[in-house]
Amino acid sequence: MKVVIVGAGHAGGSAAALLRASGFEGEILLIGEEPVPPYQRPPLSKAWLKGETDLDALLLRPPDYYGEHRVDLRTGVRVIAIDRAARTVGLSNGAREAYDRLILATGSKARRLPIPGADRPELIELRTLADAERLKEALGPGRRLVIVGGGYVGLEAAASARALGAEVVLLERLDRVLKRVASEPLSAFFTERHRAAGVDLRVEVEVAAFEDGAVRLADGERLTADAILVGVGALANDDLAREAGLDCEPGGSGGVIVDETACTSDCAIFAIGDVSLRPVPVHDCVVRLESVPNALEQARQAAHAIVGRPPPAPEVPWFWSDQYDLKLQIAGLPMGADRTLLRGDPAAGRFAVFHLSGDRILSVEAVNAPPEFMAGKQLIQRRTAVDPIRLADLTVSMKAVARDAVA
Repeated sequence: MKVVIVGAGHAGGSAAALLRASGFEGEILLIGEEPVPPYQRPPLSKAWLKGETDLDALLLRPPDYYGEHRVDLRTGVRVIAIDRAARTVGLSNGAREAYDRLILATGSKARRLPIPGADRPELIELRTLADAERLKEALGPGRRLVIVGGGYVGLEAAASARALGAEVVLLERLDRVLKRVASEPLSAFFTERHRAAGVDLRVEVEVAAFEDGAVRLADGERLTADAILVGVGALANDDLAREAGLDCEPGGSGGVIVDETACTSDCAIFAIGDVSLRPVPVHDCVVRLESVPNALEQARQAAHAIVGRPPPAPEVPWFWSDQYDLKLQIAGLPMGADRTLLRGDPAAGRFAVFHLSGDRILSVEAVNAPPEFMAGKQLIQRRTAVDPIRLADLTVSMKAVARDAVA
C-alpha cells in the first residue's frame, strides 16, 4: 500500500511519523510546498522573531529521520490536481504519483481584506518560515510595525516586536481584540497589557487601503511603517479537495468535511489539521480548528484508520498563546455556554475564565494558571458538574474542585 500525504506541515509531518509508529510498512510519500522539512509554526510569531531559536530547534524531526524511516520527503513542490478515479495526484513539476490512500494536510491560507492594495507584495502574512524571516529582518529599535488584526498572531507579533525595541501600532476593526475567539475579560486584560508595554492598540478602526509603505485609515489618517503585518483570519486551503469533488463546507471559512476517523466523502482520502471540518464528540459539534493539538489528534485518527487500529479516544480541543511573560492556555469550546465565572484576579496577572452551561464546564481560558487549565480540561472531558461557589474560591484547590465534581 502507498500513502501520499499532501502538505508537509505539522499535520502532514506528524501523519507520516505516526503511520510508521503504528506499524505501517508500505510506501509513504510526503509532499511539501516549502523548501524545508516539516517544522513547528507556533514559534514563528514568538521565539523565531526574537532570535531565540534556530531552524534545527524548529524542525519536527531531524532531517535524516525521513530517510531512516523510509519516508519519501519531497519539498519545494505542490500538488496541483487529484484524479480520484485513477487514484493519482499531479505535481507542479509535471510528475504524477499513484496512491492507495491520500491524506490532505494542506492547512489554511490567510484571509485578505477586500480593499485597495490588499495584494501588495510587501505586505506580510505570518504563516510560513519565509514570512517570519521577512518580518524579523524588518524589526528592531527605531523601526515601526503596523499590524492589522487583533487576533492571537497579531498580538504575539506585537509582543515580540516590542521586545526587539520596535514601535508597534495594532489596528482592530471590532470593539475589542480577540472578540471572535475569547471572552471579554481576556480581551480587556491583553489590551491593557499591550498598551502598558507601549503598543499603540486601537479598536473600532477601519482600514481603507494599503499604500506604499503605509496604511490608510477610513478617517483619512495615514500610518507609515517599515513593515505591515496583516492577520485578519484564515480560510481552509481546500481548493484541491473542492476541485476533486470532495464534500466541503459551502461557505464561511471552508473546510473538507470528515468523520471521526478523519475520512472524507471518498473512503480513500483523509483530511487533517486546519483544512478539515471535523466532529468534536466531547462538544457534540462539527467545527474547523486551527491548532497543533488538533493536527496531532487527526493525524493519529488517520494513521489508526489506515493501519486498521481502533480509533484513538476523542480529545478536548486546546490552544495556547505566549505574550510577554504571560502564558494563555485554553481548553474546550464555549459554544452553548450560558454564563462565565472568573477565578482569580486579572490585576494579579494570574486568573482563569470558565465558561459553563448550567454547572458543567465547557471551556476555560487560563492566564499563568496551569492548575485551572489542567483541571478544567479534565472536567470538560468528563462532562461532570462542579460547584460554582467552590470553583470561584481560590482557597479551594482545583484538585479539590475536580475531586468533588459529580457526573
